[in-house]
Amino acid sequence: MEIAIFCGARPNFIKVAPVIRQIKNLQARGEDLTFTLIYAGADDDPTLESTIFSDLDIDRPSVFLGVKCQNLNELTGQVMSKFETYLQAHHTDAVIVVDDLASTMAAAIVTKKQGILLAHIAAGTRSFDIKMPKEINRLVIDGLSDLLFTAGISNNSIANREGAELSKVYCVGNILTDNLRHCNDTIEAAGAVVYTDVFDKLGLLNEKSTTSSTNSQLQTPKYIVFTINRKALLANRENLLAMLQGMLKASGDVPVIAPLRDLAVETITSLGLHNGLDLHNFHIIKPLGYLPFAYLTKHALGIITDSGNVAEEATFNQVPCITLNSYTEHIETVKQGTNVLVGEDPEKLAEATTDMVSGKWKTGTIPDRWDGRVAERIVQTIADTVRRSRQQ
Repeated sequence: MEIAIFCGARPNFIKVAPVIRQIKNLQARGEDLTFTLIYAGADDDPTLESTIFSDLDIDRPSVFLGVKCQNLNELTGQVMSKFETYLQAHHTDAVIVVDDLASTMAAAIVTKKQGILLAHIAAGTRSFDIKMPKEINRLVIDGLSDLLFTAGISNNSIANREGAELSKVYCVGNILTDNLRHCNDTIEAAGAVVYTDVFDKLGLLNEKSTTSSTNSQLQTPKYIVFTINRKALLANRENLLAMLQGMLKASGDVPVIAPLRDLAVETITSLGLHNGLDLHNFHIIKPLGYLPFAYLTKHALGIITDSGNVAEEATFNQVPCITLNSYTEHIETVKQGTNVLVGEDPEKLAEATTDMVSGKWKTGTIPDRWDGRVAERIVQTIADTVRRSRQQ
Protein backbone atom coordinates (compact mmCIF):
# COMPACT_ATOMS: atom_id res chain seq x y z
CA MET A 1 0.00 0.00 0.00
CA GLU A 2 1.60 3.25 -1.16
CA ILE A 3 0.70 6.58 0.45
CA ALA A 4 1.80 9.92 -1.00
CA ILE A 5 2.23 12.62 1.65
CA PHE A 6 2.08 16.08 0.11
CA CYS A 7 3.50 19.21 1.77
CA GLY A 8 3.21 22.72 0.37
CA ALA A 9 5.22 24.67 2.97
CA ARG A 10 7.41 24.23 6.04
CA PRO A 11 4.56 24.12 8.64
CA ASN A 12 3.04 21.12 6.84
CA PHE A 13 6.03 18.95 7.75
CA ILE A 14 5.30 19.48 11.44
CA LYS A 15 1.83 18.02 10.97
CA VAL A 16 2.79 15.06 8.78
CA ALA A 17 5.83 14.03 10.85
CA PRO A 18 3.72 11.93 13.27
CA VAL A 19 2.09 10.15 10.31
CA ILE A 20 5.50 9.31 8.85
CA ARG A 21 6.76 7.99 12.18
CA GLN A 22 3.64 5.85 12.59
CA ILE A 23 3.98 4.36 9.10
CA LYS A 24 7.60 3.49 9.92
CA ASN A 25 6.46 1.88 13.18
CA LEU A 26 4.01 -0.31 11.26
CA GLN A 27 6.63 -1.15 8.64
CA ALA A 28 8.91 -2.38 11.43
CA ARG A 29 6.09 -4.71 12.51
CA GLY A 30 5.83 -6.14 9.00
CA GLU A 31 2.84 -4.12 7.76
CA ASP A 32 2.52 -3.66 3.98
CA LEU A 33 2.80 0.14 4.04
CA THR A 34 5.10 2.47 2.12
CA PHE A 35 5.08 6.23 1.67
CA THR A 36 6.63 9.01 -0.36
CA LEU A 37 7.10 12.49 1.09
CA ILE A 38 6.58 15.11 -1.62
CA TYR A 39 7.33 18.83 -1.37
CA ALA A 40 5.86 21.40 -3.74
CA GLY A 41 8.93 23.62 -3.60
CA ALA A 42 12.58 23.20 -4.48
CA ASP A 43 15.35 21.25 -2.78
CA ASP A 44 17.20 24.49 -2.00
CA ASP A 45 14.21 26.23 -0.38
CA PRO A 46 15.80 28.37 2.39
CA THR A 47 12.81 27.87 4.71
CA LEU A 48 13.61 24.16 4.96
CA GLU A 49 16.48 24.33 7.41
CA SER A 50 18.03 20.92 8.03
CA THR A 51 17.15 20.96 11.73
CA ILE A 52 13.40 20.85 11.08
CA PHE A 53 13.70 17.27 9.84
CA SER A 54 16.16 16.05 12.47
CA ASP A 55 14.11 17.74 15.21
CA LEU A 56 10.96 15.97 14.03
CA ASP A 57 12.78 12.64 13.59
CA ILE A 58 11.94 12.32 9.88
CA ASP A 59 13.91 12.36 6.62
CA ARG A 60 13.85 15.13 4.03
CA PRO A 61 11.35 14.74 1.17
CA SER A 62 12.35 12.27 -1.50
CA VAL A 63 10.46 14.21 -4.20
CA PHE A 64 10.65 17.97 -4.85
CA LEU A 65 8.26 19.38 -7.46
CA GLY A 66 10.44 22.48 -7.77
CA VAL A 67 7.66 25.08 -7.94
CA LYS A 68 8.99 28.62 -7.39
CA CYS A 69 6.57 31.53 -7.74
CA GLN A 70 4.67 34.08 -5.67
CA ASN A 71 1.47 34.46 -7.68
CA LEU A 72 -1.06 32.04 -6.18
CA ASN A 73 -2.84 31.29 -9.46
CA GLU A 74 0.42 30.53 -11.22
CA LEU A 75 1.56 28.43 -8.27
CA THR A 76 -1.69 26.45 -8.31
CA GLY A 77 -1.29 25.69 -12.00
CA GLN A 78 2.32 24.59 -11.67
CA VAL A 79 1.61 22.32 -8.72
CA MET A 80 -1.33 20.73 -10.54
CA SER A 81 0.78 20.04 -13.60
CA LYS A 82 3.81 18.65 -11.77
CA PHE A 83 1.88 16.64 -9.20
CA GLU A 84 -0.27 15.10 -11.92
CA THR A 85 2.90 14.03 -13.73
CA TYR A 86 4.13 12.41 -10.53
CA LEU A 87 0.88 10.51 -9.88
CA GLN A 88 0.72 9.26 -13.46
CA ALA A 89 4.23 7.84 -13.13
CA HIS A 90 3.89 6.33 -9.62
CA HIS A 91 1.26 3.94 -8.33
CA THR A 92 -0.45 5.58 -5.36
CA ASP A 93 -3.27 4.21 -3.20
CA ALA A 94 -3.90 7.34 -1.14
CA VAL A 95 -2.76 10.96 -0.93
CA ILE A 96 -2.53 12.88 2.35
CA VAL A 97 -2.76 16.68 2.29
CA VAL A 98 -2.58 19.11 5.21
CA ASP A 99 -4.14 22.48 6.04
CA ASP A 100 -5.27 25.05 3.50
CA LEU A 101 -2.56 26.35 1.16
CA ALA A 102 -3.10 27.02 -2.55
CA SER A 103 -0.64 24.22 -3.29
CA THR A 104 -2.65 21.90 -1.03
CA MET A 105 -5.81 22.69 -2.97
CA ALA A 106 -3.96 22.05 -6.24
CA ALA A 107 -2.78 18.65 -5.02
CA ALA A 108 -6.30 17.78 -3.85
CA ILE A 109 -7.83 18.59 -7.24
CA VAL A 110 -5.28 16.49 -9.12
CA THR A 111 -5.67 13.58 -6.70
CA LYS A 112 -9.42 13.38 -7.31
CA LYS A 113 -9.02 13.76 -11.07
CA GLN A 114 -6.74 10.72 -10.94
CA GLY A 115 -9.36 8.78 -8.95
CA ILE A 116 -7.12 8.35 -5.91
CA LEU A 117 -8.27 8.33 -2.28
CA LEU A 118 -7.80 11.80 -0.75
CA ALA A 119 -7.28 12.31 2.99
CA HIS A 120 -7.23 15.78 4.56
CA ILE A 121 -5.56 16.40 7.93
CA ALA A 122 -6.89 19.45 9.84
CA ALA A 123 -10.21 19.36 7.99
CA GLY A 124 -13.27 21.38 8.96
CA THR A 125 -11.40 24.56 9.89
CA ARG A 126 -13.19 27.79 8.92
CA SER A 127 -12.84 31.54 9.41
CA PHE A 128 -16.25 32.10 7.76
CA ASP A 129 -14.65 34.94 5.77
CA ILE A 130 -14.97 34.03 2.11
CA LYS A 131 -12.71 36.98 1.21
CA MET A 132 -9.76 35.02 2.61
CA PRO A 133 -8.04 32.94 -0.11
CA LYS A 134 -7.37 30.17 2.43
CA GLU A 135 -11.08 29.92 3.20
CA ILE A 136 -11.76 29.09 -0.44
CA ASN A 137 -8.96 26.53 -0.37
CA ARG A 138 -10.51 24.91 2.73
CA LEU A 139 -13.92 24.62 1.12
CA VAL A 140 -12.48 23.04 -2.03
CA ILE A 141 -10.18 20.61 -0.20
CA ASP A 142 -12.85 19.44 2.25
CA GLY A 143 -15.41 19.16 -0.54
CA LEU A 144 -13.13 16.83 -2.51
CA SER A 145 -11.75 14.75 0.35
CA ASP A 146 -12.78 11.12 0.90
CA LEU A 147 -11.49 11.19 4.48
CA LEU A 148 -11.71 14.31 6.63
CA PHE A 149 -9.58 14.14 9.76
CA THR A 150 -10.59 16.83 12.25
CA ALA A 151 -9.02 18.05 15.48
CA GLY A 152 -12.28 18.48 17.38
CA ILE A 153 -16.04 18.01 17.46
CA SER A 154 -16.62 21.62 16.38
CA ASN A 155 -14.70 20.91 13.16
CA ASN A 156 -16.82 17.80 12.64
CA SER A 157 -19.96 19.91 12.95
CA ILE A 158 -18.73 22.35 10.33
CA ALA A 159 -17.91 19.59 7.85
CA ASN A 160 -21.24 17.84 8.42
CA ARG A 161 -23.18 21.08 8.15
CA GLU A 162 -21.61 21.72 4.75
CA GLY A 163 -22.71 18.36 3.45
CA ALA A 164 -19.86 15.99 4.21
CA GLU A 165 -21.12 12.47 4.90
CA LEU A 166 -20.81 11.33 8.51
CA SER A 167 -18.89 8.27 7.34
CA LYS A 168 -16.17 10.50 5.84
CA VAL A 169 -15.50 12.64 8.90
CA TYR A 170 -13.26 11.37 11.72
CA CYS A 171 -12.52 13.32 14.89
CA VAL A 172 -8.96 12.13 15.47
CA GLY A 173 -7.64 14.99 17.62
CA ASN A 174 -4.91 17.57 17.12
CA ILE A 175 -1.89 16.06 15.44
CA LEU A 176 0.46 18.70 16.88
CA THR A 177 0.12 16.92 20.22
CA ASP A 178 1.81 13.83 18.75
CA ASN A 179 5.01 15.81 18.22
CA LEU A 180 4.92 17.34 21.68
CA ARG A 181 4.66 13.88 23.25
CA HIS A 182 7.14 12.15 20.93
CA CYS A 183 9.70 14.95 21.21
CA ASN A 184 9.21 15.73 24.90
CA ASP A 185 12.68 14.57 25.98
CA THR A 186 14.46 16.33 23.11
CA ILE A 187 12.40 19.48 23.71
CA GLU A 188 13.60 19.52 27.32
CA ALA A 189 17.16 18.86 26.18
CA ALA A 190 16.87 21.90 23.87
CA GLY A 191 16.56 23.98 27.02
CA ALA A 192 20.37 24.11 27.13
CA VAL A 193 20.38 25.88 23.77
CA VAL A 194 17.66 28.30 24.90
CA TYR A 195 19.58 29.16 28.09
CA THR A 196 22.78 29.84 26.14
CA ASP A 197 21.47 31.45 22.96
CA VAL A 198 18.45 33.30 24.37
CA PHE A 199 18.32 33.82 28.15
CA ASP A 200 22.05 34.34 28.66
CA LYS A 201 22.53 36.59 25.62
CA LEU A 202 19.59 38.73 26.68
CA GLY A 203 20.91 38.98 30.24
CA LEU A 204 17.81 37.38 31.74
CA LEU A 205 19.52 34.81 33.97
CA ASN A 206 19.94 35.14 37.72
CA GLU A 207 21.55 32.75 40.17
CA LYS A 208 19.65 31.36 43.12
CA SER A 209 21.13 29.67 46.18
CA THR A 210 20.80 25.96 46.78
CA THR A 211 21.20 23.95 50.00
CA SER A 212 24.95 24.09 49.51
CA SER A 213 26.65 27.37 50.32
CA THR A 214 29.22 26.78 47.60
CA ASN A 215 26.84 25.86 44.79
CA SER A 216 24.27 27.85 42.89
CA GLN A 217 22.01 27.19 39.92
CA LEU A 218 20.49 29.33 37.21
CA GLN A 219 16.93 30.39 37.81
CA THR A 220 14.49 30.10 34.92
CA PRO A 221 13.36 33.66 34.17
CA LYS A 222 9.75 34.74 33.86
CA TYR A 223 9.04 35.87 30.32
CA ILE A 224 6.33 36.24 27.69
CA VAL A 225 6.76 34.88 24.16
CA PHE A 226 5.46 37.13 21.37
CA THR A 227 5.04 36.14 17.73
CA ILE A 228 3.37 37.97 14.87
CA ASN A 229 3.26 37.12 11.19
CA ARG A 230 -0.09 38.22 9.69
CA LYS A 231 0.51 40.88 7.03
CA ALA A 232 -2.79 42.62 7.80
CA LEU A 233 -1.74 43.13 11.41
CA LEU A 234 1.68 44.46 10.41
CA ALA A 235 0.26 46.73 7.70
CA ASN A 236 -1.96 48.72 10.09
CA ARG A 237 0.97 50.48 11.76
CA GLU A 238 -1.10 52.92 13.81
CA ASN A 239 -3.15 50.17 15.43
CA LEU A 240 -0.11 47.91 15.82
CA LEU A 241 1.67 50.75 17.64
CA ALA A 242 -1.27 51.09 20.05
CA MET A 243 -1.36 47.33 20.60
CA LEU A 244 2.35 47.08 21.38
CA GLN A 245 2.31 50.14 23.64
CA GLY A 246 -0.56 48.73 25.70
CA MET A 247 0.95 45.25 25.83
CA LEU A 248 4.39 46.45 26.94
CA LYS A 249 2.95 48.76 29.57
CA ALA A 250 0.82 45.92 30.94
CA SER A 251 3.72 43.45 30.91
CA GLY A 252 5.65 45.70 33.28
CA ASP A 253 9.00 44.23 34.28
CA VAL A 254 8.31 40.86 32.62
CA PRO A 255 10.54 40.65 29.52
CA VAL A 256 8.92 39.90 26.17
CA ILE A 257 10.91 37.55 23.90
CA ALA A 258 9.95 37.86 20.25
CA PRO A 259 11.28 35.36 17.68
CA LEU A 260 10.36 37.30 14.52
CA ARG A 261 10.93 37.12 10.79
CA ASP A 262 12.02 39.91 8.46
CA LEU A 263 8.81 41.88 7.84
CA ALA A 264 7.82 41.85 11.51
CA VAL A 265 11.34 42.86 12.59
CA GLU A 266 11.42 45.75 10.12
CA THR A 267 7.94 46.98 11.06
CA ILE A 268 8.36 46.87 14.84
CA THR A 269 11.91 48.27 14.75
CA SER A 270 10.63 51.14 12.61
CA LEU A 271 7.90 51.85 15.17
CA GLY A 272 10.61 52.09 17.80
CA LEU A 273 12.81 54.41 15.74
CA HIS A 274 10.18 56.71 14.25
CA ASN A 275 7.17 56.48 16.58
CA GLY A 276 8.80 56.38 19.99
CA LEU A 277 7.81 52.81 20.85
CA ASP A 278 9.81 51.83 23.95
CA LEU A 279 11.40 48.46 23.16
CA HIS A 280 13.82 48.22 26.10
CA ASN A 281 11.95 45.21 27.49
CA PHE A 282 10.98 43.82 24.08
CA HIS A 283 13.71 41.43 22.91
CA ILE A 284 13.68 40.59 19.21
CA ILE A 285 15.56 37.38 18.41
CA LYS A 286 15.99 35.31 15.27
CA PRO A 287 13.43 32.55 14.63
CA LEU A 288 14.27 29.39 16.55
CA GLY A 289 14.27 25.79 15.40
CA TYR A 290 11.33 23.55 16.26
CA LEU A 291 12.78 22.11 19.47
CA PRO A 292 14.16 25.34 21.03
CA PHE A 293 10.96 27.20 20.18
CA ALA A 294 8.88 24.40 21.70
CA TYR A 295 10.94 24.67 24.90
CA LEU A 296 10.64 28.46 24.96
CA THR A 297 6.84 28.40 24.65
CA LYS A 298 6.37 25.43 26.99
CA HIS A 299 8.11 27.20 29.88
CA ALA A 300 6.80 30.72 29.27
CA LEU A 301 4.70 32.71 31.72
CA GLY A 302 2.43 33.30 28.76
CA ILE A 303 2.26 33.59 24.98
CA ILE A 304 0.92 36.38 22.75
CA THR A 305 0.58 35.32 19.12
CA ASP A 306 -1.37 35.44 15.88
CA SER A 307 -0.55 31.78 15.15
CA GLY A 308 -3.22 29.14 15.54
CA ASN A 309 -0.62 26.38 15.82
CA VAL A 310 1.17 28.15 18.67
CA ALA A 311 -2.16 28.65 20.48
CA GLU A 312 -3.01 24.97 20.07
CA GLU A 313 0.33 23.87 21.51
CA ALA A 314 -0.17 26.33 24.38
CA THR A 315 -3.46 24.62 25.22
CA PHE A 316 -1.73 21.24 25.30
CA ASN A 317 1.05 22.64 27.52
CA GLN A 318 -1.50 24.53 29.64
CA VAL A 319 0.30 27.85 29.10
CA PRO A 320 -1.81 31.07 29.09
CA CYS A 321 -2.17 32.33 25.51
CA ILE A 322 -3.53 35.54 23.97
CA THR A 323 -4.41 35.25 20.28
CA LEU A 324 -4.35 38.41 18.16
CA ASN A 325 -7.36 37.41 16.12
CA SER A 326 -11.13 37.53 16.38
CA TYR A 327 -11.58 33.83 15.54
CA THR A 328 -9.84 30.51 15.88
CA GLU A 329 -10.04 27.43 13.71
CA HIS A 330 -10.09 25.32 16.87
CA ILE A 331 -12.58 26.79 19.33
CA GLU A 332 -11.58 24.10 21.84
CA THR A 333 -8.51 26.19 22.65
CA VAL A 334 -10.88 28.91 23.94
CA LYS A 335 -13.75 26.85 25.37
CA GLN A 336 -11.55 24.26 27.09
CA GLY A 337 -7.98 25.44 26.76
CA THR A 338 -5.88 28.37 27.87
CA ASN A 339 -6.49 30.57 24.83
CA VAL A 340 -8.20 33.99 24.83
CA LEU A 341 -9.12 35.92 21.67
CA VAL A 342 -8.57 39.70 21.71
CA GLY A 343 -8.76 40.42 17.98
CA GLU A 344 -6.77 43.53 17.08
CA ASP A 345 -8.14 45.59 19.98
CA PRO A 346 -5.36 47.40 21.91
CA GLU A 347 -7.47 47.73 25.07
CA LYS A 348 -8.44 44.05 25.16
CA LEU A 349 -4.81 43.08 24.57
CA ALA A 350 -3.62 45.28 27.44
CA GLU A 351 -6.30 43.91 29.79
CA ALA A 352 -5.48 40.31 28.90
CA THR A 353 -1.74 40.96 29.31
CA THR A 354 -2.38 42.42 32.76
CA ASP A 355 -4.31 39.28 33.73
CA MET A 356 -1.53 37.08 32.33
CA VAL A 357 1.23 38.82 34.29
CA SER A 358 -0.78 38.91 37.52
CA GLY A 359 -1.71 35.23 37.28
CA LYS A 360 -5.44 35.90 36.95
CA TRP A 361 -5.89 33.39 34.14
CA LYS A 362 -8.64 30.88 33.54
CA THR A 363 -8.04 27.22 34.29
CA GLY A 364 -7.79 25.18 31.11
CA THR A 365 -8.11 21.53 30.24
CA ILE A 366 -6.81 19.48 27.32
CA PRO A 367 -9.51 18.78 24.69
CA ASP A 368 -10.67 15.26 23.93
CA ARG A 369 -8.30 13.18 21.80
CA TRP A 370 -5.47 15.70 22.03
CA ASP A 371 -3.54 12.78 23.44
CA GLY A 372 -0.50 12.27 21.20
CA ARG A 373 -1.99 9.23 19.42
CA VAL A 374 -3.62 11.05 16.52
CA ALA A 375 -1.38 9.62 13.79
CA GLU A 376 -2.26 6.08 14.89
CA ARG A 377 -5.94 6.79 14.22
CA ILE A 378 -5.22 8.50 10.89
CA VAL A 379 -2.99 5.79 9.43
CA GLN A 380 -5.30 2.99 10.61
CA THR A 381 -8.33 4.65 9.01
CA ILE A 382 -6.54 5.20 5.70
CA ALA A 383 -5.23 1.63 5.60
CA ASP A 384 -8.64 0.16 6.43
CA THR A 385 -10.33 2.31 3.76
CA VAL A 386 -7.86 1.28 1.06
CA ARG A 387 -8.24 -2.39 1.96
CA ARG A 388 -12.04 -2.16 1.80
CA SER A 389 -11.90 -0.49 -1.60
CA ARG A 390 -9.71 -3.30 -2.91
CA GLN A 391 -12.25 -5.90 -1.79
CA GLN A 392 -15.16 -4.22 -3.55
